[in-house]
Amino acid sequence: MATLKEDIKTGSNWISAALKSSGYKADFSLKSLKEVDRFFDEHSKDGKPTDGGLLSEQIGNRLFCIGSYVGEVIRKKIGGEWIVNDSDPQGEINITLKTTHGTQMWPVQRVMKRLQNGAEDSIAAYGSFIGTEDTKKPFWKFW
Repeated sequence: MATLKEDIKTGSNWISAALKSSGYKADFSLKSLKEVDRFFDEHSKDGKPTDGGLLSEQIGNRLFCIGSYVGEVIRKKIGGEWIVNDSDPQGEINITLKTTHGTQMWPVQRVMKRLQNGAEDSIAAYGSFIGTEDTKKPFWKFW
């Protein structure tokens, strides 16, 4: 049985490939987080997956994989480590990314909020504010 850390790596790579095959640029760059927002815009409405959309099946697994992808984008940009608890029954939801600067974030929970609340919980904004904490350059300069 795989550990959560292994699942994060596997899931983020799988969703990257799946998004690419569906026409999204999912290359683990900060800019690709805009594509995650576009994905949610196109496959959900009013806090729910659209019928027949790519979130209409296996939603728990897909949200975990998207959250893993979001966390990996940020981890690859500024560094950090995953904090997991394989014995936690809610472990997939509670995975934590602790950045090299000590910031803790919960990307799967953020992805769940993005689905529920829509664009007000933008993934691109989330990644940009956290993902640029190690620079003096404003986040919008990365776009």
